[in-house]
Amino acid sequence: VGEELNPFLYMGAVGSSRVMCDNVPGLVSRQRQLCRRHPEAMLSIGRGVAAWTAECQHQFRRHRWDCNALERGQRLLGRVLLRSSRESAFVHAISSAGVVFAITRACSQGELKSCSCDPKKKGSAKDSKGHFDWGGCSDNIDYGIKFARAFVDAKERKGKDARALMNLHNNRAGRKAVKRFLKQECKCHGVSGSCTLRTCWLAMADFRKTGDYLWKKYNGAIQVVMNQDGTGFTVANKKFKKPTKNDLVYFESSPDYCIRDRDVGSLGTAGRVCNQTSRGMDSCEVMCCGRGYDTSRVSRMTKCECKFHWCCAVRCQDCLEVVDIHTCKAPKSAGWTSRT
Repeated sequence: VGEELNPFLYMGAVGSSRVMCDNVPGLVSRQRQLCRRHPEAMLSIGRGVAAWTAECQHQFRRHRWDCNALERGQRLLGRVLLRSSRESAFVHAISSAGVVFAITRACSQGELKSCSCDPKKKGSAKDSKGHFDWGGCSDNIDYGIKFARAFVDAKERKGKDARALMNLHNNRAGRKAVKRFLKQECKCHGVSGSCTLRTCWLAMADFRKTGDYLWKKYNGAIQVVMNQDGTGFTVANKKFKKPTKNDLVYFESSPDYCIRDRDVGSLGTAGRVCNQTSRGMDSCEVMCCGRGYDTSRVSRMTKCECKFHWCCAVRCQDCLEVVDIHTCKAPKSAGWTSRT
């Protein structure tokens, strides 16, 4: 979904929807039909692409594979998606979630002709705090999920092979993750703000919550194999529990991402900043794959000696700070590796 949808970010209002949709590379016929029928939704999806790409890069910022799709014009994210690894599972889930989030937000903001606020949230209801009236604009998450399922899953429904089943499962896990963080917000009415009357609506949480949740699912992703009749999965290791609809699943182990390798979508870690004092994935030992690292001393301006002034102001001085930056050494052969 990453490579195919990026052109929407730059479309603007170029020509008719038919010309626009026919020019987007990588869409299957069902996606082109939806594009022509809902051209304004495609621009929302473009914003969703930007949101999930940024979230993916945030979650993987301390890892060898950092979800960076572009390197000197070389598109690598698509290579990752062609594999059946844990990284591919995460990308399918977070990108599907990004489309749900973007479409649902666009519905609430009145940007789409085909949807609006959730029409089901009307009248009165009751919760643990008592009675309330539905009001405001509840996010129409069900429409966002329905549209995302139709658009994103269309790419997989052509061939029901093992990878397609894996992608459909992870797409659904991503959609469900957004709905998981739908929360009820209320406004009190009454004398001095007393809650004699409440008006409530449902709102999506910040996308970071979905990203954090799917990151945990990535770390606990379950390796699976196809069952004997080819209709679903079974766990590869019988010691592990059967995956639920909320879990991420994958077939093949990940490469180490240490070197630049087009075939697996790896930029390698040469030049990546590492943390000399860390013991985690961003440590120089792990990030640099044992190749060692270079250290450079740089000067930078920072805010210091900040003081609070009554009322409501914080004043700081500018200080010059000298810090050591550690970057991974390149392997002896630093060119692209390719098996083809």
